[in-house]
Amino acid sequence: MERTTAILDYGVGNLKSITNAFAYLGLPTQITADPWDLERADAIILPGVGAFPDAAEKLKASGLRDTLLNQTGKKPILGICLGMQLLFDDGEEVRPTAGLGLIHGTVKKIETKYKLPHIGWNGLKVQHDSPLFRGLDDGAFVYFVHSFCGVAEDEGDVIARTDYGTSVVAAVGRNGVYGCQFHPEKSGETGLVILRNFGEMNR
Repeated sequence: MERTTAILDYGVGNLKSITNAFAYLGLPTQITADPWDLERADAIILPGVGAFPDAAEKLKASGLRDTLLNQTGKKPILGICLGMQLLFDDGEEVRPTAGLGLIHGTVKKIETKYKLPHIGWNGLKVQHDSPLFRGLDDGAFVYFVHSFCGVAEDEGDVIARTDYGTSVVAAVGRNGVYGCQFHPEKSGETGLVILRNFGEMNR
């Protein structure tokens, strides 16, 4: 039976570029807004573009929030960009808003002298080994577009950081739940390695 990665379609995500990256890797995906598809999938991706409160509200309104939480621990989950931020307990963008609570901490505006949003390529500083980063060298460059970042309560949940005038959480992982603040689907060969690692976790 073919194993499939479900990509959540809740109205706030760059779905096509993610799908194209997985297709390039030969890994099947399914864009879906159906809870049943999430239950049947072998892995789940939570994309996201825009503001934290809008995305959190749309995720809840879609009916997928509870299903996603129910699938936690049963299969790998990957949040990308705003999707990673939604994994945290809450966010401060626009107004205080509850997140999914899968990674403990708060999403805050980046405190830096540099221009926001942070747009461009930055090197990763790997904090500890993770299956998500298997085969990657420390310092590999990835592509960011964001003004807010997760501030984790437990440094053990932080897989990698980057520097943007301050230390910024770039990737997290806890109990099979992973998040990339950067866009692996737009990060060249490094991003493809990360997506391949994720796509093969449950095989």
